[in-house]
Amino acid sequence: ANRGLGLTAHLVDLCKLTLKFPEGTNSTWYNEQFKVFEPLEYHYDICDAILLWEQYRNMTTVLTREYLDARPDGWLDYAAKRIAQLGADKCYNRTLCEEHLNVLLPAKPPFHPRQFRTCAVVGNSGDLLKTEFGEEIDSHDAVIRDNEAPVNEKYAKYVGLKRDFRLVVRGAARNMIKILKGSNDEVLIIKSVTHKDFNDMIKSIPNPVYLFQGIVLRRGAKGTGMKSIELALSMCDIVDIYGFTVDPGYTEWTRYFSTPRKGHNPLQGRAYYQLLECLGVIRIHSPMRAKRKQDWSDVPSREMINRAHAAALHFKRGPDGQLGQFGSCKVWGNVDPDNSGPISGSSDMSDVRKHSNYSKWETMPFKSIRKEAQDHFKQMEGVSMYKIDGNKLDDLVCVRHSVNSKG
Repeated sequence: ANRGLGLTAHLVDLCKLTLKFPEGTNSTWYNEQFKVFEPLEYHYDICDAILLWEQYRNMTTVLTREYLDARPDGWLDYAAKRIAQLGADKCYNRTLCEEHLNVLLPAKPPFHPRQFRTCAVVGNSGDLLKTEFGEEIDSHDAVIRDNEAPVNEKYAKYVGLKRDFRLVVRGAARNMIKILKGSNDEVLIIKSVTHKDFNDMIKSIPNPVYLFQGIVLRRGAKGTGMKSIELALSMCDIVDIYGFTVDPGYTEWTRYFSTPRKGHNPLQGRAYYQLLECLGVIRIHSPMRAKRKQDWSDVPSREMINRAHAAALHFKRGPDGQLGQFGSCKVWGNVDPDNSGPISGSSDMSDVRKHSNYSKWETMPFKSIRKEAQDHFKQMEGVSMYKIDGNKLDDLVCVRHSVNSKG
């Protein structure tokens, strides 16, 4: 209630709570399968949420060659799931699979945890047009946008002009060249799978392009916006979200630049974002808060979150559970410090791409990133962490790098 967005929390036990919307909230999303409208209350396990999102702060969310090499049958079984139009459910022909993936497969993570201090994740909600957040969004160290969201002078005062990352779904490939025009450094992160049309497009543009690791999470919010938050948290200390339609006086789902797509369930997502804010994961910015000074004093401190994280581990694993930072690593791999691996690309790239700086993230000297990211890398003993699949918090692939690595 203190956050000013109208939802109320009802405790069930030490881990479980229910978030309820106020009476009169307009539930307009209709589930055709179950013949019901979107509910006005949602049940969450806070212990699971803390474990998951604290883990995300240390994770890699971009698919890499080192992950496929370290994961058991990574090339045979998993790589095939990331390639559309392959014609097989396994990579029996690894050379063919590599041809599909090389153009967007870095050897190792191109982005480090805590690489940026502040990040703005900008959704596509029509609520953005109610408040002029543009300058505030652009003041962040990095800005993450979704799909075909336009960035131009027409919408600058509402959504800003800064463009660093863009998470895109498979169907957006045919529109990307037009949207990216004039933004050669904007990094594209493909949300689900790559395919021939996307690869052909990638070879002709200078922009860095990577594949989101693509884990399936069955929790309280879905869609590209949720994935953008996951991406941001894996790179940023502070994650501010804009344009996610988070106000309780909801009447309809709108987009700031076009008619909305059907199928969004905004109430469910909004409740989950509210939970994440109360856990200190994100900070929500909305028209409802635009006329008052933002006050984050009621969000738990890092010290309190760390204590809650330890308590959640105790509940999940028992008093004798592994509480170390690598307790969730089930698969280990190693990287030869003298062999950093190839830069993503292919022999048939256009001259535009060959002579661009698309590889800057993969060749960035370690000493050039902010001190907090370097310190975190050393604290984690040079280990990159990846999720394996799904909601299993104890299943990570962990790859050792040299702490003195230059890359």
